[in-house]
Amino acid sequence: MPHYDYRCIGCGHEFELFQNMSATPETDCPECKDSSLQRLIGSGGGLLFKGSGFYETDYKKSSEACAQKNDCPDGGG
Repeated sequence: MPHYDYRCIGCGHEFELFQNMSATPETDCPECKDSSLQRLIGSGGGLLFKGSGFYETDYKKSSEACAQKNDCPDGGG
């Protein structure tokens, strides 16, 4: 579920809220109760690979590299 950043135009209160993408944007500030919330444009979440082994197991071997080792899965190379 994505998170969205909000800022109240009236009091300047900022917070983040986890909600479904199909949910309607919030309009009421939890601090001042004014209906002047603005949903901010964020950079979004990135995909991070942490740990070892991703480059070895998650990517297809190049045809030149597997041809040199004679271990191409399709037998070509």
